[in-house]
Amino acid sequence: MEYHITLPSKPRIVSEEDMQGVYEIDSLYPGYGHTLGNSLRRIVLSSLPGAAVTQVKIDGVPHEFATIDGVRETVMEILLNLKRVHFVLHGDEPQTISLSAKGSGEITAKNFNLPSQVEIKNPTQHVCDLSGKASLELEATIERGLGYVSREVLTKDKVDIGTIALDATFTPIRRVNYEVENMRVGDRTDFNRLRILIETNGTIAPREALERSIETMIHQLRAVIGFQESASVASAPVTSEGKKGKEESMDAAKIKVADLELTPRITASLEEAGIKSAAGLARKTASALKELDGIGDKAIEEISKALAGHGLTLKSE
Repeated sequence: MEYHITLPSKPRIVSEEDMQGVYEIDSLYPGYGHTLGNSLRRIVLSSLPGAAVTQVKIDGVPHEFATIDGVRETVMEILLNLKRVHFVLHGDEPQTISLSAKGSGEITAKNFNLPSQVEIKNPTQHVCDLSGKASLELEATIERGLGYVSREVLTKDKVDIGTIALDATFTPIRRVNYEVENMRVGDRTDFNRLRILIETNGTIAPREALERSIETMIHQLRAVIGFQESASVASAPVTSEGKKGKEESMDAAKIKVADLELTPRITASLEEAGIKSAAGLARKTASALKELDGIGDKAIEEISKALAGHGLTLKSE
């Protein structure tokens, strides 16, 4: 029976509206829908960076359980409102924003004085209400991070007196759900269609969140392709006759494919296939290498010549 490899489709947009998007990936092998869906859901929730308030300092306020004359909200309520402000931080360095208000009226996120590295995506977010001759002087630290981090972790050193440390939820994702249904591919009806819903807080588009998550997964998986060459060589059995050969193999394991001075195209093809060292390359046959993209007869000649310069040859057929 002839075997055909079926690859999944690229993500397709089902709907996009404001901060929510629904996307589908078709032609997944049976069972791959849940495998891919669950993995992407966990990456979307845990591995996308965001920005949040980590420290707040209010003039005349010693701790979060205090109240401020002329301010309707307690300090605790003000802090909760600040956590609902959605920040975008351009760069990795923490930034400080400030707010100075007097008199009566509503204070919203748009009243903050922002450095050029900070944006606010929901400027109408309520912060507090002032009445009479009340005044409010506030500074907040905005930091970049991943997931949820408690204030004990964020403040490794003791904070200054009057500074209130906060737990931070950095993730820009509000909700992620997925579902899997069967679909027909050729004569089979048990292939999977993955539908994934992503809702963000507005600091990142749902489509970008999905793309970044897929790139993160690919990057992580590519890093673990193949085995550590030095470990496999070191574990090989040693005989008295082959001691010298083992020493030469260990030296070859230290030579990277990139150091063989092959053309960039050939080097890229080998590394993409998980071949990282001269020793690993020498364990391949010419016919096996020709199965790789970009490797032909001329490439085999170039590889053989490069290996010969280090006393190595390709494995015989």
